[in-house]
Amino acid sequence: MATAELRGWEPDSSDQRGLKHALLAFLAARPDACERSCEPGHLTASALLLDAAGTHTLLTLHPRVGKWIQLGGHCEPGDDSLVAAALREAREESGIDDLTIDPVPLHVDVHPITCSLGVPTHHLDVRFLVRAPAGAVETISDESDDLRWWPVDALPDDSPTVAAMVAAARHRLTAPVRT
Repeated sequence: MATAELRGWEPDSSDQRGLKHALLAFLAARPDACERSCEPGHLTASALLLDAAGTHTLLTLHPRVGKWIQLGGHCEPGDDSLVAAALREAREESGIDDLTIDPVPLHVDVHPITCSLGVPTHHLDVRFLVRAPAGAVETISDESDDLRWWPVDALPDDSPTVAAMVAAARHRLTAPVRT
């Protein structure tokens, strides 16, 4: 399913197109590409969670990374797609049940990390745009040191990929609808 989700996405920049093709090549080479046991790296699914007005994004102070980042994480055996994994992670980490997700990837990123395997690896992260309903109230989970709604125009300085996702979301939300 991950291959189909990525193939159906048309990124707006050459950098994102290049990463898309790198992820597709990784998926073609590794049948275990979505499993955290894949030591060279594995696909993960993240959510840029915007409030109903689109003026704030909910970020987690990640205990392992030590920075304010988007919600998301590893694909689990019960996830039938990257979209499902991103939505599950967003619900688990935010405590907000009534979320909606755009099923088209928003952004991709590849970054080194030492994750739950305890060994250095890479996360090949596919990010999706998720919206919270008006009046949504977050609940901190055991996967986060803190949660905070950040204005999209005043993001933490140490979160450049969040800024890139916000820019992609703004572009998507203001682009004319193609027919």
